[in-house]
Amino acid sequence: MRILALIALVFFLAGCTVGPNYQRPKVDVPVTYRNQVPEQSDTATKSLGDEKWWAVFHDPELQTLIRAGLQKNFDVRIAAARILQAQAQLGIARSDQFPTIGGQAGFSGQRVAGFGLVANVMSLQGLVSWTPDFWGQYRRATEAARANLVATEWSRQQVIATLVSSIATSYFNLRELDLELDIARRTLVSRRESLLLTQTLANGGAAGLLDVRP
Repeated sequence: MRILALIALVFFLAGCTVGPNYQRPKVDVPVTYRNQVPEQSDTATKSLGDEKWWAVFHDPELQTLIRAGLQKNFDVRIAAARILQAQAQLGIARSDQFPTIGGQAGFSGQRVAGFGLVANVMSLQGLVSWTPDFWGQYRRATEAARANLVATEWSRQQVIATLVSSIATSYFNLRELDLELDIARRTLVSRRESLLLTQTLANGGAAGLLDVRP
């Protein structure tokens, strides 16, 4: 009975964990938003934020620029490396919950002088160690490492979204400036043609000099 009670006590202690379980904090959010379309309505559309960038931007040149930016941007590379680091940390944290097994092998030989005898000695050692997680220390560490991994994944998505938004904004600003420059050039050509026509009319006596002078 004492042995059974001791075993039950060990399992009871192993079930105890340090600190309370994580609960998502409550956030007061508004029930409705301005210009919100009812979900039951047939006109309800999917949010633009849920769309993929290649489904939103159909310009082939812009898509090429975004892909090049995602491949060569150092912030995206750093975010990806942090995900790999968080995955490794999660594996290390989870490994503390399992037994540790180690082994060592050795071989030695010795020749006895004068008799020509050879003595060979082979040794093999094994070691198994395990620390019971009585207070849930390792489980809490695993939960923290997993939460850190999720956070790094979301951080990478944020970096990608920010980069795509920056490239698209700069591209559209450049396109706008190109259009303004094209309009200015065409306006200049039209003004020169109008001036040439006015000069021709003035030379023929059909217009006055006031129409030609600025």
